[in-house]
Amino acid sequence: MKIPEIAIGILSSKEIHFQLNIPYRLRGTDKVFAGKGKAIFSPANEIILFFDREKVTLNGNVYLEPLDSQSANFDLFDVVIGINFHWERKEDQRFKGILKFITENGAITAINILPVEDYLESVISSEMSATSSLELLKAHAVISRSWLLAQKQKSQQLDQHSDTYQSIHETEDEYVRWYDREDHEHFDVCADDHCQRYQGITKVSTPLVKQAIQETFGELLMFGDEICDARFSKCCGGVTEKFENNWEPVSHPYLVKLIDNDFQPVDYELDLTSETRAKKWIEENPPAFCNTTDKNVLVQVLNDYDQETPDFYRWKVEFTQSQISDLIHRKTGWDFGQIINLIPIERGESARLIRLKIVGTKLTKIIGKELYIRKALSESHLYSSAFIIEKEFGESEIPEKFILKGAGWGHGVGLCQIGAAVMGSKGYDYKQILTHYFPETSLIRKWKIK
Repeated sequence: MKIPEIAIGILSSKEIHFQLNIPYRLRGTDKVFAGKGKAIFSPANEIILFFDREKVTLNGNVYLEPLDSQSANFDLFDVVIGINFHWERKEDQRFKGILKFITENGAITAINILPVEDYLESVISSEMSATSSLELLKAHAVISRSWLLAQKQKSQQLDQHSDTYQSIHETEDEYVRWYDREDHEHFDVCADDHCQRYQGITKVSTPLVKQAIQETFGELLMFGDEICDARFSKCCGGVTEKFENNWEPVSHPYLVKLIDNDFQPVDYELDLTSETRAKKWIEENPPAFCNTTDKNVLVQVLNDYDQETPDFYRWKVEFTQSQISDLIHRKTGWDFGQIINLIPIERGESARLIRLKIVGTKLTKIIGKELYIRKALSESHLYSSAFIIEKEFGESEIPEKFILKGAGWGHGVGLCQIGAAVMGSKGYDYKQILTHYFPETSLIRKWKIK
Protein backbone atom coordinates (compact mmCIF):
# COMPACT_ATOMS: atom_id res chain seq x y z
CA MET A 1 0.00 0.00 0.00
CA LYS A 2 1.34 3.44 -0.93
CA ILE A 3 1.86 5.86 1.98
CA PRO A 4 -1.25 8.06 1.95
CA GLU A 5 -1.17 11.84 2.00
CA ILE A 6 -3.29 13.78 4.45
CA ALA A 7 -4.87 17.25 4.27
CA ILE A 8 -5.04 19.19 7.55
CA GLY A 9 -7.02 22.40 8.04
CA ILE A 10 -4.76 24.77 10.00
CA LEU A 11 -6.19 28.28 10.05
CA SER A 12 -9.19 30.21 8.75
CA SER A 13 -9.25 34.01 8.42
CA LYS A 14 -9.99 36.89 6.06
CA GLU A 15 -6.25 37.48 5.81
CA ILE A 16 -3.47 34.94 6.36
CA HIS A 17 0.19 35.86 6.67
CA PHE A 18 2.83 33.26 5.86
CA GLN A 19 6.43 32.73 4.85
CA LEU A 20 7.86 30.28 2.33
CA ASN A 21 11.30 29.28 3.61
CA ILE A 22 12.39 27.73 0.30
CA PRO A 23 11.08 28.41 -3.24
CA TYR A 24 7.54 27.20 -3.90
CA ARG A 25 5.80 27.01 -7.27
CA LEU A 26 2.21 28.12 -7.76
CA ARG A 27 0.57 25.03 -9.27
CA GLY A 28 -0.54 25.43 -12.87
CA THR A 29 1.85 28.34 -13.52
CA ASP A 30 5.55 29.01 -13.92
CA LYS A 31 5.51 31.44 -10.97
CA VAL A 32 7.93 30.67 -8.14
CA PHE A 33 7.76 32.48 -4.79
CA ALA A 34 9.81 32.58 -1.59
CA GLY A 35 9.84 34.71 1.53
CA LYS A 36 6.96 36.50 3.22
CA GLY A 37 3.51 36.64 1.65
CA LYS A 38 -0.13 37.06 2.51
CA ALA A 39 -3.42 35.69 1.23
CA ILE A 40 -6.47 37.97 1.36
CA PHE A 41 -10.10 36.99 0.86
CA SER A 42 -11.81 38.96 -1.89
CA PRO A 43 -15.54 39.83 -1.73
CA ALA A 44 -15.77 38.17 -5.15
CA ASN A 45 -14.81 34.87 -3.38
CA GLU A 46 -11.31 35.06 -4.85
CA ILE A 47 -7.92 34.64 -3.17
CA ILE A 48 -5.44 37.47 -3.63
CA LEU A 49 -1.79 36.53 -3.05
CA PHE A 50 0.80 39.22 -2.29
CA PHE A 51 4.57 38.66 -2.46
CA ASP A 52 6.60 41.85 -2.14
CA ARG A 53 5.21 44.01 -4.95
CA GLU A 54 3.63 41.15 -6.91
CA LYS A 55 -0.11 40.57 -6.71
CA VAL A 56 -1.89 37.49 -8.05
CA THR A 57 -5.68 37.11 -8.02
CA LEU A 58 -6.92 33.53 -8.19
CA ASN A 59 -10.21 31.66 -8.41
CA GLY A 60 -10.66 28.23 -6.86
CA ASN A 61 -8.13 26.27 -4.87
CA VAL A 62 -4.54 27.55 -4.63
CA TYR A 63 -1.59 25.17 -4.26
CA LEU A 64 1.93 26.27 -3.38
CA GLU A 65 4.23 23.29 -3.95
CA PRO A 66 7.89 23.13 -2.86
CA LEU A 67 10.57 22.76 -5.47
CA ASP A 68 12.46 20.48 -3.06
CA SER A 69 10.06 18.36 -1.02
CA GLN A 70 12.79 17.06 1.29
CA SER A 71 13.84 20.44 2.66
CA ALA A 72 10.51 22.22 2.21
CA ASN A 73 8.90 24.14 5.04
CA PHE A 74 6.75 27.22 5.48
CA ASP A 75 5.49 29.34 8.38
CA LEU A 76 1.93 30.36 9.20
CA PHE A 77 1.55 33.28 11.59
CA ASP A 78 -1.03 33.74 14.37
CA VAL A 79 -2.40 30.20 14.32
CA VAL A 80 -5.03 29.74 17.03
CA ILE A 81 -4.44 26.71 19.25
CA GLY A 82 -6.66 25.35 22.03
CA ILE A 83 -9.77 26.72 20.33
CA ASN A 84 -12.46 27.42 22.97
CA PHE A 85 -10.29 26.01 25.75
CA HIS A 86 -9.23 28.05 28.77
CA TRP A 87 -5.65 28.19 27.45
CA GLU A 88 -6.58 29.31 23.89
CA ARG A 89 -3.78 31.37 22.34
CA LYS A 90 -2.04 32.22 19.08
CA GLU A 91 1.37 31.08 17.95
CA ASP A 92 3.49 31.06 14.82
CA GLN A 93 3.93 27.56 13.40
CA ARG A 94 6.16 25.86 10.84
CA PHE A 95 5.08 23.05 8.51
CA LYS A 96 6.49 20.61 5.97
CA GLY A 97 4.84 19.83 2.65
CA ILE A 98 2.34 21.66 0.44
CA LEU A 99 0.45 24.83 1.39
CA LYS A 100 -3.08 25.00 0.00
CA PHE A 101 -5.60 27.86 0.26
CA ILE A 102 -9.35 27.54 -0.27
CA THR A 103 -12.30 29.85 0.28
CA GLU A 104 -15.10 28.73 2.60
CA ASN A 105 -17.61 30.48 4.84
CA GLY A 106 -16.51 33.95 3.73
CA ALA A 107 -12.84 33.43 4.61
CA ILE A 108 -9.64 31.70 3.50
CA THR A 109 -8.60 28.38 5.01
CA ALA A 110 -4.94 27.32 4.97
CA ILE A 111 -4.47 23.59 4.49
CA ASN A 112 -1.26 21.58 4.86
CA ILE A 113 -0.84 18.47 2.68
CA LEU A 114 1.88 15.93 3.47
CA PRO A 115 2.48 12.16 3.86
CA VAL A 116 0.81 10.55 6.86
CA GLU A 117 4.11 9.47 8.46
CA ASP A 118 5.40 13.07 8.44
CA TYR A 119 2.09 14.16 9.95
CA LEU A 120 2.48 11.60 12.73
CA GLU A 121 5.85 12.94 13.79
CA SER A 122 4.20 16.26 14.55
CA VAL A 123 1.09 14.78 16.17
CA ILE A 124 3.12 12.69 18.58
CA SER A 125 5.13 15.76 19.60
CA SER A 126 2.02 17.96 19.81
CA GLU A 127 -0.36 15.61 21.62
CA MET A 128 2.22 14.81 24.29
CA SER A 129 5.79 15.51 25.27
CA ALA A 130 8.37 14.35 22.76
CA THR A 131 10.32 13.02 25.76
CA SER A 132 7.67 10.43 26.61
CA SER A 133 8.61 6.78 27.04
CA LEU A 134 9.26 4.86 23.82
CA GLU A 135 6.41 2.39 24.40
CA LEU A 136 3.88 5.20 24.95
CA LEU A 137 5.08 6.96 21.81
CA LYS A 138 4.81 3.75 19.79
CA ALA A 139 1.29 3.09 21.07
CA HIS A 140 0.26 6.63 20.18
CA ALA A 141 1.83 6.41 16.74
CA VAL A 142 -0.29 3.35 15.98
CA ILE A 143 -3.58 4.79 17.23
CA SER A 144 -3.04 8.20 15.60
CA ARG A 145 -2.23 6.53 12.27
CA SER A 146 -5.22 4.19 12.56
CA TRP A 147 -7.68 6.88 13.61
CA LEU A 148 -6.58 9.10 10.75
CA LEU A 149 -7.09 6.51 8.03
CA ALA A 150 -10.37 5.38 9.59
CA GLN A 151 -11.58 9.00 9.27
CA LYS A 152 -10.55 9.13 5.60
CA GLN A 153 -12.54 5.97 4.97
CA LYS A 154 -15.51 7.37 6.86
CA SER A 155 -15.38 10.58 4.81
CA GLN A 156 -15.52 8.58 1.60
CA GLN A 157 -18.51 6.62 2.90
CA LEU A 158 -20.28 9.81 4.00
CA ASP A 159 -19.71 11.36 0.57
CA GLN A 160 -21.54 8.40 -0.95
CA HIS A 161 -24.38 8.44 1.60
CA SER A 162 -24.50 12.07 2.76
CA ASP A 163 -28.31 12.17 2.77
CA THR A 164 -28.55 9.49 5.47
CA TYR A 165 -26.15 10.88 8.08
CA GLN A 166 -27.62 12.85 10.96
CA SER A 167 -25.73 14.15 14.01
CA ILE A 168 -28.66 16.02 15.60
CA HIS A 169 -31.85 14.65 17.13
CA GLU A 170 -34.31 17.37 18.09
CA THR A 171 -37.85 17.46 19.45
CA GLU A 172 -39.77 20.10 21.37
CA ASP A 173 -38.45 18.72 24.66
CA GLU A 174 -35.03 17.38 23.70
CA TYR A 175 -31.91 18.41 21.80
CA VAL A 176 -29.19 15.78 21.30
CA ARG A 177 -26.18 16.15 19.03
CA TRP A 178 -22.67 14.87 18.72
CA TYR A 179 -19.55 16.34 17.16
CA ASP A 180 -17.19 14.33 15.03
CA ARG A 181 -14.75 14.41 12.15
CA GLU A 182 -17.46 14.84 9.50
CA ASP A 183 -17.78 18.49 10.55
CA HIS A 184 -14.87 19.12 8.12
CA GLU A 185 -15.89 18.97 4.48
CA HIS A 186 -12.86 20.30 2.61
CA PHE A 187 -9.95 18.59 4.36
CA ASP A 188 -9.34 15.33 6.17
CA VAL A 189 -8.79 16.58 9.73
CA CYS A 190 -8.31 19.84 11.60
CA ALA A 191 -5.20 20.76 13.59
CA ASP A 192 -6.82 21.22 16.98
CA ASP A 193 -8.17 18.99 19.76
CA HIS A 194 -11.42 18.47 17.83
CA CYS A 195 -9.37 15.98 15.78
CA GLN A 196 -5.73 15.52 16.80
CA ARG A 197 -3.40 18.27 17.93
CA TYR A 198 -1.10 19.11 15.02
CA GLN A 199 1.39 21.96 15.15
CA GLY A 200 3.62 21.11 12.23
CA ILE A 201 7.32 20.99 13.07
CA THR A 202 6.92 23.79 15.62
CA LYS A 203 7.22 21.31 18.46
CA VAL A 204 10.76 19.95 18.37
CA SER A 205 10.80 16.24 17.64
CA THR A 206 13.34 13.91 19.21
CA PRO A 207 15.24 10.79 18.17
CA LEU A 208 12.80 8.83 20.37
CA VAL A 209 9.76 10.12 18.43
CA LYS A 210 11.46 9.26 15.14
CA GLN A 211 12.29 5.80 16.53
CA ALA A 212 8.69 5.23 17.62
CA ILE A 213 7.38 6.09 14.16
CA GLN A 214 10.07 4.06 12.40
CA GLU A 215 9.50 0.97 14.57
CA THR A 216 5.73 1.10 13.97
CA PHE A 217 6.01 2.39 10.38
CA GLY A 218 2.82 1.53 8.50
CA GLU A 219 1.30 -0.37 11.45
CA LEU A 220 -2.46 -0.10 11.78
CA LEU A 221 -4.74 -1.30 14.55
CA MET A 222 -7.26 -3.66 13.00
CA PHE A 223 -10.48 -5.36 14.05
CA GLY A 224 -10.78 -8.14 11.53
CA ASP A 225 -10.48 -6.42 8.14
CA GLU A 226 -11.53 -3.03 9.53
CA ILE A 227 -9.13 -0.21 10.42
CA CYS A 228 -9.95 0.71 14.00
CA ASP A 229 -11.46 4.09 14.77
CA ALA A 230 -8.87 4.34 17.55
CA ARG A 231 -10.09 7.11 19.85
CA PHE A 232 -8.16 8.57 22.77
CA SER A 233 -8.59 11.16 25.50
CA LYS A 234 -6.48 12.64 28.28
CA CYS A 235 -7.92 10.80 31.29
CA CYS A 236 -10.79 8.30 31.41
CA GLY A 237 -11.31 8.79 35.16
CA GLY A 238 -10.87 5.07 35.89
CA VAL A 239 -13.33 3.54 33.39
CA THR A 240 -13.49 3.97 29.63
CA GLU A 241 -16.71 4.76 27.76
CA LYS A 242 -18.51 3.02 24.89
CA PHE A 243 -18.22 4.72 21.51
CA GLU A 244 -21.95 4.88 20.77
CA ASN A 245 -22.67 6.76 23.98
CA ASN A 246 -20.66 9.75 22.74
CA TRP A 247 -21.11 9.63 18.96
CA GLU A 248 -23.36 8.00 16.39
CA PRO A 249 -25.25 4.85 17.45
CA VAL A 250 -22.71 2.43 15.99
CA SER A 251 -21.16 -0.29 18.13
CA HIS A 252 -17.41 -0.94 17.86
CA PRO A 253 -16.47 -4.09 19.84
CA TYR A 254 -13.03 -2.63 20.60
CA LEU A 255 -14.40 0.68 22.00
CA VAL A 256 -16.16 -0.58 25.09
CA LYS A 257 -16.20 -0.15 28.85
CA LEU A 258 -12.86 -1.14 30.41
CA ILE A 259 -11.51 -0.82 33.93
CA ASP A 260 -8.33 1.26 33.64
CA ASN A 261 -6.33 -1.05 35.84
CA ASP A 262 -4.93 -4.57 35.91
CA PHE A 263 -7.42 -5.45 38.66
CA GLN A 264 -10.97 -4.42 39.54
CA PRO A 265 -11.13 -1.93 42.42
CA VAL A 266 -12.57 -3.46 45.57
CA ASP A 267 -15.64 -2.04 47.33
CA TYR A 268 -17.09 -0.66 44.08
CA GLU A 269 -20.02 -1.94 42.05
CA LEU A 270 -19.12 -0.78 38.59
CA ASP A 271 -22.51 -0.46 36.95
CA LEU A 272 -21.94 3.28 36.72
CA THR A 273 -25.16 3.85 34.80
CA SER A 274 -26.73 3.74 38.26
CA GLU A 275 -26.94 7.17 39.87
CA THR A 276 -26.07 5.82 43.33
CA ARG A 277 -23.02 3.92 42.10
CA ALA A 278 -21.90 6.80 39.86
CA LYS A 279 -22.06 9.14 42.88
CA LYS A 280 -19.87 6.85 45.01
CA TRP A 281 -17.40 6.36 42.13
CA ILE A 282 -17.05 10.08 41.41
CA GLU A 283 -16.94 11.26 45.03
CA GLU A 284 -14.21 8.80 45.98
CA ASN A 285 -10.68 8.19 44.72
CA PRO A 286 -10.53 4.63 43.33
CA PRO A 287 -7.20 3.27 42.08
CA ALA A 288 -6.56 3.31 38.33
CA PHE A 289 -3.65 3.64 35.95
CA CYS A 290 -4.70 7.23 35.27
CA ASN A 291 -5.01 8.07 38.98
CA THR A 292 -1.52 9.49 39.35
CA THR A 293 0.24 12.61 40.58
CA ASP A 294 3.67 11.43 39.40
CA LYS A 295 5.09 14.49 37.65
CA ASN A 296 7.61 12.36 35.75
CA VAL A 297 4.67 10.52 34.19
CA LEU A 298 2.37 13.51 33.69
CA VAL A 299 5.01 15.55 31.90
CA GLN A 300 5.05 12.83 29.23
CA VAL A 301 1.42 13.52 28.33
CA LEU A 302 0.76 17.10 29.39
CA ASN A 303 2.38 19.89 27.42
CA ASP A 304 3.03 23.19 29.16
CA TYR A 305 -0.49 24.55 28.56
CA ASP A 306 -2.10 21.23 29.58
CA GLN A 307 -0.28 21.45 32.88
CA GLU A 308 -2.43 24.51 33.59
CA THR A 309 -5.12 21.89 34.33
CA PRO A 310 -3.83 20.33 37.59
CA ASP A 311 -6.99 18.44 38.65
CA PHE A 312 -8.15 15.92 36.13
CA TYR A 313 -8.82 12.56 37.81
CA ARG A 314 -11.32 14.14 40.22
CA TRP A 315 -12.40 17.78 39.99
CA LYS A 316 -14.98 20.29 41.17
CA VAL A 317 -16.48 23.46 39.68
CA GLU A 318 -19.01 25.85 41.24
CA PHE A 319 -21.53 28.24 39.69
CA THR A 320 -23.67 30.90 41.29
CA GLN A 321 -27.27 31.12 40.07
CA SER A 322 -26.52 34.15 37.93
CA GLN A 323 -23.42 32.49 36.46
CA ILE A 324 -25.09 29.22 35.47
CA SER A 325 -28.29 30.75 34.11
CA ASP A 326 -26.31 33.25 32.00
CA LEU A 327 -23.86 30.57 30.84
CA ILE A 328 -26.49 28.08 29.72
CA HIS A 329 -28.44 30.83 27.96
CA ARG A 330 -25.38 31.98 26.01
CA LYS A 331 -24.05 28.53 25.19
CA THR A 332 -27.32 26.89 24.12
CA GLY A 333 -29.22 29.91 22.82
CA TRP A 334 -32.26 29.02 24.95
CA ASP A 335 -33.44 31.23 27.79
CA PHE A 336 -34.21 28.85 30.65
CA GLY A 337 -34.66 31.72 33.09
CA GLN A 338 -33.26 30.88 36.50
CA ILE A 339 -31.97 27.32 36.73
CA ILE A 340 -34.00 25.27 39.20
CA ASN A 341 -32.38 21.89 38.65
CA LEU A 342 -29.95 19.78 36.60
CA ILE A 343 -31.23 16.21 36.49
CA PRO A 344 -29.22 13.23 35.14
CA ILE A 345 -31.44 11.33 32.71
CA GLU A 346 -28.97 8.83 31.23
CA ARG A 347 -25.40 7.89 32.06
CA GLY A 348 -22.93 5.86 30.03
CA GLU A 349 -20.75 3.00 31.22
CA SER A 350 -18.12 5.35 32.70
CA ALA A 351 -20.72 7.49 34.55
CA ARG A 352 -20.50 10.11 31.80
CA LEU A 353 -23.80 11.86 31.26
CA ILE A 354 -25.35 11.22 27.88
CA ARG A 355 -28.60 13.09 28.54
CA LEU A 356 -29.14 15.85 31.09
CA LYS A 357 -32.42 17.61 31.91
CA ILE A 358 -32.16 21.34 32.53
CA VAL A 359 -35.10 22.69 34.52
CA GLY A 360 -35.55 26.45 34.50
CA THR A 361 -38.22 28.93 35.50
CA LYS A 362 -38.99 29.57 31.81
CA LEU A 363 -38.02 26.35 30.02
CA THR A 364 -37.28 22.68 30.62
CA LYS A 365 -35.30 20.67 28.07
CA ILE A 366 -33.14 17.54 27.85
CA ILE A 367 -29.73 18.01 26.17
CA GLY A 368 -26.98 15.60 25.04
CA LYS A 369 -24.61 14.02 24.12
CA GLU A 370 -21.53 14.34 26.31
CA LEU A 371 -19.68 17.10 24.45
CA TYR A 372 -22.79 19.24 24.04
CA ILE A 373 -23.39 18.92 27.80
CA ARG A 374 -19.79 19.98 28.43
CA LYS A 375 -20.12 22.95 26.10
CA ALA A 376 -23.37 24.08 27.73
CA LEU A 377 -21.82 24.11 31.21
CA SER A 378 -18.48 25.80 30.55
CA GLU A 379 -17.00 28.87 28.91
CA SER A 380 -14.67 26.45 27.10
CA HIS A 381 -15.12 22.71 27.72
CA LEU A 382 -16.05 21.12 31.02
CA TYR A 383 -13.38 18.51 31.79
CA SER A 384 -15.86 15.69 31.20
CA SER A 385 -19.55 14.86 31.47
CA ALA A 386 -18.90 12.37 34.30
CA PHE A 387 -20.20 14.55 37.10
CA ILE A 388 -22.76 14.67 39.88
CA ILE A 389 -24.76 17.76 40.82
CA GLU A 390 -25.13 19.37 44.24
CA LYS A 391 -27.17 22.49 45.06
CA GLU A 392 -27.01 25.07 47.80
CA PHE A 393 -30.07 27.08 48.84
CA GLY A 394 -30.62 30.36 50.63
CA GLU A 395 -34.00 31.71 51.64
CA SER A 396 -35.57 31.04 48.23
CA GLU A 397 -36.59 27.77 46.59
CA ILE A 398 -34.31 28.73 43.69
CA PRO A 399 -30.78 27.32 44.24
CA GLU A 400 -28.13 29.93 44.96
CA LYS A 401 -25.28 27.70 43.85
CA PHE A 402 -24.64 24.59 41.73
CA ILE A 403 -21.61 22.41 42.48
CA LEU A 404 -20.42 19.89 39.89
CA LYS A 405 -18.11 17.13 41.10
CA GLY A 406 -16.55 15.20 38.26
CA ALA A 407 -14.16 12.55 37.03
CA GLY A 408 -11.75 12.43 34.11
CA TRP A 409 -10.70 14.73 31.30
CA GLY A 410 -12.19 14.21 27.86
CA HIS A 411 -14.68 11.81 26.30
CA GLY A 412 -13.09 8.73 27.84
CA VAL A 413 -13.36 6.46 24.79
CA GLY A 414 -10.44 4.24 23.77
CA LEU A 415 -6.91 4.91 24.97
CA CYS A 416 -6.47 6.94 28.15
CA GLN A 417 -3.28 8.94 27.56
CA ILE A 418 -2.37 9.37 31.22
CA GLY A 419 -3.24 5.74 31.94
CA ALA A 420 -1.11 4.61 29.00
CA ALA A 421 1.79 6.75 30.25
CA VAL A 422 1.56 5.03 33.63
CA MET A 423 1.45 1.62 31.94
CA GLY A 424 4.60 2.52 30.00
CA SER A 425 6.35 3.55 33.21
CA LYS A 426 5.38 0.18 34.76
CA GLY A 427 7.07 -1.75 31.96
CA TYR A 428 4.16 -2.60 29.67
CA ASP A 429 5.17 -2.58 25.99
CA TYR A 430 3.13 -0.80 23.32
CA LYS A 431 1.35 -3.96 22.19
CA GLN A 432 0.19 -4.65 25.74
CA ILE A 433 -0.99 -1.04 26.08
CA LEU A 434 -2.98 -1.32 22.85
CA THR A 435 -4.46 -4.69 23.85
CA HIS A 436 -5.57 -3.22 27.19
CA TYR A 437 -7.44 -0.28 25.65
CA PHE A 438 -8.56 -1.93 22.38
CA PRO A 439 -9.50 -5.57 23.10
CA GLU A 440 -9.74 -8.15 20.32
CA THR A 441 -7.67 -6.06 17.91
CA SER A 442 -4.50 -6.92 15.98
CA LEU A 443 -1.61 -5.04 14.39
CA ILE A 444 -0.98 -5.22 10.65
CA ARG A 445 1.76 -3.40 8.72
CA LYS A 446 0.16 -1.87 5.62
CA TRP A 447 3.25 -0.19 4.16
CA LYS A 448 6.99 -0.28 4.74
CA ILE A 449 9.95 2.08 4.68
CA LYS A 450 11.39 2.10 1.16
